[in-house]
Amino acid sequence: MKQQLSKFIHALLILSTGCIVSFSAVAAESTNTILGTKHDFTGLNKRAGVAAMTGVAFSDYGSSCVYCHIPPEQEGADPTPFGGIEGWNRFVPATEHSYDLYNSRTLENKVYTPSPISLLCLSCHDGTMGVDMTVFRPNGWRSSEDAAMHLRINGDNNMMNCAKCHNGRVAHNIAIKHIGTDLTNDHPISMRYAGLSDKDLDFNQPDGPYGFNNGVKLYDERVECASCHNVHNPDVEVLLRDRADRLCETCHIK
Repeated sequence: MKQQLSKFIHALLILSTGCIVSFSAVAAESTNTILGTKHDFTGLNKRAGVAAMTGVAFSDYGSSCVYCHIPPEQEGADPTPFGGIEGWNRFVPATEHSYDLYNSRTLENKVYTPSPISLLCLSCHDGTMGVDMTVFRPNGWRSSEDAAMHLRINGDNNMMNCAKCHNGRVAHNIAIKHIGTDLTNDHPISMRYAGLSDKDLDFNQPDGPYGFNNGVKLYDERVECASCHNVHNPDVEVLLRDRADRLCETCHIK
């Protein structure tokens, strides 16, 4: 723990003095890829020319995909016996049944637990679990060498959370990325899309079984976080699947 704390303070001093490590291979143009972006924990923020605190704040597993996807060498492995989210390489958040989801008297499809694909997003953004807490690690990873603090996307100012540095003073504020477990003021998720029939005149019918031609997706006929956001196309503002002024009109007629 002392070694971790020492490394953390050292990194904090680097941040506070404004000294950053530049990468010569920073992309000069948009590349429409997750690599080198905020969701790539092997090269976090390389596009901005900043070296993230690999090995201190989180573990670098040497593969950008394994923080969400099951490693290729373990294809077909089932994460659920280990407490993982079905089909994904993340643990089920401890608050799975404690989310306060959006509700209203006009919402016909009541949802009390998010679907697995939205739990995947929440497993980082609800702020309850380390961003590098994966079920499976790639072959060759040595847990005995793991000295990271496994920080969480959480706005609390303590040694467990990213906000110890990302407080708006030392580094950019993390608060907007910390969704928490109260989702009552967020767009509803995991409910069946109301526009699948022509009975609800307030919604457009999808262009196909998987969603709309502009990229907005349905997952098993449901609206999820990934319906509107695409982490694999980070060059679009806030990861939207279409321009912000057109996104809502994809589904909503009024």
